[in-house]
Amino acid sequence: MKEPKYLVPGDYMADPAVHVFDGKLYIYPSHDRESGIPENDNGDHFDMRDYHVFSTDNIEGGAVTDHGVVLSVDDVPWAGRQLWDCDVAEKDGRYYMYFPLKDRNDIFRIGVAVSESPAGPFLPQPDPIRGSYSIDPAVLRDDDGAYYIYFGGLWGGQLQRYRDNKALECPSLPADDEPSLPARVARLSGDMLQFGEEPRPVVIRDEAGRPLTAGDNGRRFFEAPWMHKYNGVYYFSYSTGDTHRICYATGDNPYGPFTYRGVILTPVVGWTTHHAIVEYRGKWYLFHHDCVPSGGRTWLRSLKVVELEYRPDGSIVTIHGTDE
Repeated sequence: MKEPKYLVPGDYMADPAVHVFDGKLYIYPSHDRESGIPENDNGDHFDMRDYHVFSTDNIEGGAVTDHGVVLSVDDVPWAGRQLWDCDVAEKDGRYYMYFPLKDRNDIFRIGVAVSESPAGPFLPQPDPIRGSYSIDPAVLRDDDGAYYIYFGGLWGGQLQRYRDNKALECPSLPADDEPSLPARVARLSGDMLQFGEEPRPVVIRDEAGRPLTAGDNGRRFFEAPWMHKYNGVYYFSYSTGDTHRICYATGDNPYGPFTYRGVILTPVVGWTTHHAIVEYRGKWYLFHHDCVPSGGRTWLRSLKVVELEYRPDGSIVTIHGTDE
């Protein structure tokens, strides 16, 4: 596969998390809808209400199965609004969905829902993860069996409301010459339902070892963390938000720090960009989205997949988006 492929042409799905379970690729996207809410920097127009799960055993030409609605806002006891992107991890034959959702005070928390099948349905826990905040959870199962959850997003993702895991009275972004706000990472508890430790900052450094600054918006973290391993190296990838790139940094452990390496995906049609990277049957793939099928309506996005290539030195070949 050298050309991008749309995966669900009949509906608007975005923000994919993708994993291999039972020999198949399972795709866990957010589900866009026409909410009628005007666009703003808080993302109120992304008023998603439910999740579908999709699977396939042939990403380059086979059918993609829609397993239907597996969780909705109405299922969650503490729900307010906006069921944004999720991720799923498997442990001991059970599947754990981590999802961001605003509570009734309009604060994003991260919830957990559990299933006996990767295709759902998922039953939510009665309360969100204690101490959780912001958006975009992504889970890594490391080679030693430990699970790590990454999360965070600026602006509508509310990360600027916190410092050192504590809420601020007056949310703020750092000055351009100060270190940028980092994503967070925490090892999960043994039962997969809570943080097993205080979340730590995911620091991204430049080639000279200096943390990326808030004004370096072509490289600094904005949202959409994802972690994968390639040849024993940890690849932390993310969206730069208002500069619309998917970038990556590498390190030698799941906590970092990570060294900036480059751009994976240049801007696509639409404001947001969000992705997953996964290996399947000996090939690597980048799953993402754009707004071409909806005529550029930024809140109606469509899932895409394209093959990802590595150079011999482990660097990733840049994929050129649809907005160039």
